[in-house]
Amino acid sequence: MTKFKLNGSNKTFSGNGDLTLLNYLRDTENIKSVRDGCSGQAFCGACMVEMNGKPKLSCITRMDKIEGAEIFTMEGFPERVKEIIANAFVRKGAVQCGFCTTGFITRIKILLDHEPSPSKDLIVKSLRGNYCRCTGYKKIIDASTEAVKTLNSGEAEVIEKSGRIGTSLPKYKAYEKAIGTSPYVDDLDLPNLAYSALRFSDHPRAKIISINTQKAESLNGVIRIVTSTDIPGKRYFGLIYNDWPLMISTGETTRYIGDVIAGVVADSEDTAREAAGLIDIEYEVLEPLTDMEKAENSEIKVHPGGNLLDTSIIKRGSDAGDLLFSSDYLVKGRYETQRIEHAFLETEAAIAILAGNEGLELYSQSQGIYEDRRQVARILGIPEEKVSVKLLANGGGFGGKEDMTVQGHAALFSWLTKLPVKLKFSREESIRMHPKRHPLIMDYEVGCDKDGKFTALKARIIGDTGAYASVGTKVLERAGGHATGAYHFPSVDIESKTLYTNNIPSGAMRGFGVNQVTFAIESCIDELCSKGGFDRWQIRYDNALVKGSKTATGQILGDGVGVRETLLSVRDDFYMEKYVGLACGIKNSGIGNGMIDFSEIKIEIISEKKVRLCHGWTEMGQGVDTVAVQVLSTETGIDPEVIEVRVKTEDGAIAGMTTSSRGTVLIGNGIIEACRELKKDLEKNSLSQLKGKTYSGRWSFENSTKPGAGGEVITHYSYSYATQLVSLDDHGNIKKVIAAHDGGKIINPALFEGQIEGAVLMGLGYAVSEELKVENGYPVSTKLKDLGLPRIGDLPEIIVRGVEVEDPIGPYGAKGIGEIGLVPTAAAVANAFCTFNGKRQKKLPLIKINK
Repeated sequence: MTKFKLNGSNKTFSGNGDLTLLNYLRDTENIKSVRDGCSGQAFCGACMVEMNGKPKLSCITRMDKIEGAEIFTMEGFPERVKEIIANAFVRKGAVQCGFCTTGFITRIKILLDHEPSPSKDLIVKSLRGNYCRCTGYKKIIDASTEAVKTLNSGEAEVIEKSGRIGTSLPKYKAYEKAIGTSPYVDDLDLPNLAYSALRFSDHPRAKIISINTQKAESLNGVIRIVTSTDIPGKRYFGLIYNDWPLMISTGETTRYIGDVIAGVVADSEDTAREAAGLIDIEYEVLEPLTDMEKAENSEIKVHPGGNLLDTSIIKRGSDAGDLLFSSDYLVKGRYETQRIEHAFLETEAAIAILAGNEGLELYSQSQGIYEDRRQVARILGIPEEKVSVKLLANGGGFGGKEDMTVQGHAALFSWLTKLPVKLKFSREESIRMHPKRHPLIMDYEVGCDKDGKFTALKARIIGDTGAYASVGTKVLERAGGHATGAYHFPSVDIESKTLYTNNIPSGAMRGFGVNQVTFAIESCIDELCSKGGFDRWQIRYDNALVKGSKTATGQILGDGVGVRETLLSVRDDFYMEKYVGLACGIKNSGIGNGMIDFSEIKIEIISEKKVRLCHGWTEMGQGVDTVAVQVLSTETGIDPEVIEVRVKTEDGAIAGMTTSSRGTVLIGNGIIEACRELKKDLEKNSLSQLKGKTYSGRWSFENSTKPGAGGEVITHYSYSYATQLVSLDDHGNIKKVIAAHDGGKIINPALFEGQIEGAVLMGLGYAVSEELKVENGYPVSTKLKDLGLPRIGDLPEIIVRGVEVEDPIGPYGAKGIGEIGLVPTAAAVANAFCTFNGKRQKKLPLIKINK
C-alpha cells in the first residue's frame, strides 16, 4: 500500500506498483491536464508534475516509487500563480495546439518557486526537458519572462479584446488549453467505453498464410477479434486513390509494416494490446522493394499496376536543353532529401459510438472531418448522412493527420460490437503507420546569361511515396510546379515521378514537396553566382517573380507578388553578415490544379450572448478558429467573447481537407459571404431580436486549370512569398535567422509571428538534424530522441519581419502562411554553410563541416 498526497489531499494506492503515475492520474483521478505525448519515452514533458517541489515525468514514475510524496498537478497549483502564467502564455501567443502547454507551465511554476527572478538563460535551461513542435519556443520563452515580471510586479499586460483584423486577439480557447481543460480525444470518458488495439504486420512484404486468434480470444476481458472478413462495406480507402486496405486478408501480401491484419476490442487498453500480441500470424516472407531508384523497373510489384503511380510533366518555352547548352553559365547537380516524421505531440486517437437510427458518431482529431465521414461511410457500407463526425482539439498535425489511421478501425469496431470504442496509438505505432514527408531525388540543370538572367531549367524528380498513394501524386505535382522557386524562367523542362515502394507511406507534410525543390534551386543559384561572379542578393532580386512573371507551370502572376519586397527587407542584413546564406520561397495557397477550393459557413444566432460559428476546418495550432472569430467580429461588430466556434459534420458547413495553406483565405471569404445578410439585419435589429436565425455563406474558386489542359494556365488562386537569411558565427554555428514573409494583410500579428517562428525551427531541424532512418522497410528507431528534433536549447535568434503586399483574392488581402515558413529555411542554411567552408552539400540533413 502506497500513501501520498495529491493536490493537498491524502491518497492511498494498493494496486499494481508498476502502474505509471501518469496512468493513475488520468484513469483513476480523472486528471487530464497531464498528457501522454511520447508513450513513456521520457522525451516530451507533457506529463510533467510537481513532486516534492521538483519536476517529475509521470510517464516513467511508478506508483511503488511515490511513497510519502507530495504531488501537484495543474489542478492543485495556487490560482493566482496558475492564472498569471497561463495568461502570459495566452497574451504572448505561446499556445498553439496546446498539447504541450501544461507541461511547460508546470515547469515554469516549479522554477519560480525556487527562483522568483530567473534570467532568460535559466528559463531556457529549465525547459530543456519539454518539447514543442508548434511554436519554435520563442514565444514560450517570452511568455515565461512576462510571467516572472507579472508575478513580481503585480502588473500584467493588457489582453487585446477588440478582435479586429490586424490586432493580436488571443488564440481562441487558448486559456482552456493552457490550463488543460480543453479536451482532446484521449481525454473523453464515455459510459461503457471499450478499448481497442491493432495487430500490425511483422514484415514490410509477406504473404499471409494464416491468422490464428485462439489465444487472443481466450484472454479474459476480450470482447471481439476483428479481421478483414468482418468489414461490411468497402475494404479499400484513400484520399485520392482507394489503394489502402483497412485490413489485409489471408492469402494477400502486405505492403509495409503498418498494414493492419487484425484488431482487438477489450474492456481495457492493456488487455486489448496484450491480446493483439497473442494473435499468431503465419507468413511467407518476401523480399521488399525499398529503393525508389529501382522501383520503376523492379520485378517486385508493390501494386498490380506497377510501381510508377504517376508522372507529372511541365514543358514550356523554347527547348530547355538547347537554351541550357548555349547559356553562358550552367550548373548541374543531384540533390537528395530525407524522410521526416511529423512528430506532432498528440498521437492519433478516435472514439466511435453508435448513434440514432443505424448511424454512428465519431470523435476525431483529423485534418478533414468530411473526409473522415466519406471514408468511414464507405467502410461501413452506409450513407454518409448516417455518419456524424465531431472535431475535438487537435494536438498538432502538419499534414500528418490528413490520411485516415485510427478512425476507420474505431468506427468498424464500434459498429460490430455496438459499444463505444476508443483506439489510440502509442508513439511507436504512430511512427509505424502514418505517412511521412517524401524523400526526393532531384537532378537539376540551371542556366543563366552573362548578366545573370536565368535562361532555362531542367529537372528530373522522383519521390518515394511508400506502400500507398496517400497524396503522393499531388506532392510530386506540387514539387514540379514549384521547381523554379520564386523566380521567372523563360523555359522549363520538368518531370516528376511518384513511385511505390514497401517503405512507410509518404504523404502531406508542411511544405508539400516545395521545401525539397527549394533546397535544390536555391543551391543551384548560389552555384551560378560562384561560376559567374554574381552578387547573391542581386541575382535573386533581378530574377524574382513580379507581376507578369510566369511560375514553373506557366501561370502569369497578377497583383500581390511580394518576393522583391521580402528581399528588400533583408538586404542590409545580408551585406552586414560575414557567413550568410540567402533563399527565397514561394508556396501555393489552395489545392488548385483543376480542383475546386471552397468553404461553407453557417452563423447561428443563439442569443445576444452566444453566436455560433460553424465551419469545417481543423484548428491544429495554426489559428484558423481565431481568424474566423476576427473576420466575423470585423464584419459585424459582434463581440469576440460571445462567438462560439463549432466543427461538426451535422452542421453541414462543408469544407475539404485542412491543407495547402488555404484555411485563412477560404474561411475568411466564406464568413464574409455569410455576413452579407447578417449585416443588413443588424442595421435594424439587435442580436436578441435575431435569435434563432441562421446565416449561410459559401466561397469557392473554380477557375484553376488541370496540368496540361491548354489555354490560360491558372494553377492556383494565390501564392505566398518569403526570403530567409541565415547567418553563422565564426565557428560555423547558426546564430540568427531573419524570416521576411509576405503575409498580404496580416490578420493577427502574434499568430503570424508564431507560425513563422515555429516553421523556421522545423526548417532548421530539416536542414541539419532530422531524419527518420529506414532500413529494409523498418524504422531504425521509433524513439523521438533519435529523430533529431530541435529542442529549446537549439534555438538561435529568430527575427520575423512581416511584409504586406495585399492579395486580390484573400480576405482583406490576406495570404496563407502556414507552410511558407520553412520552405526556404534548409536552402538558406545550405548556402550559409557553403559560405563558411566552401563546400557545397547536396543532401539533407546537412553535416557541419569545418573550414
